[in-house]
Amino acid sequence: MPVFLVRVTPSPDGKDALRPVADAVMPAQTPPPDWAEIVPEMGPKPGDFLITKRQWGAFYGTELDLEFRRRGITTMVLCGIATNIGVESTARFAYEYGYHQIFAEDAMSAMSAEEHMFTIAKTFPRIGLVRKTEEILTGL
Repeated sequence: MPVFLVRVTPSPDGKDALRPVADAVMPAQTPPPDWAEIVPEMGPKPGDFLITKRQWGAFYGTELDLEFRRRGITTMVLCGIATNIGVESTARFAYEYGYHQIFAEDAMSAMSAEEHMFTIAKTFPRIGLVRKTEEILTGL
């Protein structure tokens, strides 16, 4: 099964950073030089795809949907660093695009356990299947 690794990195000039008028504005940050590197244990390995996103979701402004459709992929397993931000944003797009989703609940996290659990318990069950990594691997 194809593996799509997604990393987030700003454009060199930083002009793609969103600056919404909001009550809880995210502080401007300059990520460290190795910010977008994938740890060697994860890959990429030969045959893996590397997607670079500039916003929260992995679909917006990337070739992810095109690459899935070209390969006839209709189901994805999601995991990631920010359950209620990047993973949830990607999942909402995937839902709207008609993809089947399986969420590896123990292979993602958030800034707090409360944020993680809210998305796992309230949002993801409405748009896909929530499973432990071991259950997903057994099912494969």
